[in-house]
Amino acid sequence: MTEQQHSHSNSQGFERGTDGPKVIVVGVDGSDSSWRAASYAGGLARRQHALLAIVYVQPVMSAGAALGAPVAETTDSIAEDLVAEIRDATERMKGIFHVRWEFHTFRGDPFNGMVKAADELKADAVVVGASEQAGHRIIGSVAIRLVKAGRWPVTVVP
Repeated sequence: MTEQQHSHSNSQGFERGTDGPKVIVVGVDGSDSSWRAASYAGGLARRQHALLAIVYVQPVMSAGAALGAPVAETTDSIAEDLVAEIRDATERMKGIFHVRWEFHTFRGDPFNGMVKAADELKADAVVVGASEQAGHRIIGSVAIRLVKAGRWPVTVVP
């Protein structure tokens, strides 16, 4: 059986990584570790001539958590600031890396948002930062859950 036939017969096999990822999805949340993850992912994308998809998962308040409008508005304004910050950082990175990149915002909890992003963007690899934003416990557990999902190679950047 040639390698070609092998990769054809096993669509879930490990052949897809042989040419390097075509779409690298990186999750950013404004934390230092997520910026390091974005820089790392940018370097990967440049070396592998891949598309860098920068994803921000905007938290959605559950009905129970949003006690009145101010909380939701605060979350939205934080998200808008973060999006602006991410766009600025990405523009700066773009000059350094010369990579093709896109910015996507998904709504939801961080784990499901990243899964949805990776699925919809047909990620070949996922990069996330390891540390947790103060008070959120966001990325740490998300990284572990993404690894356990076992659907994409996941790189966790400290």
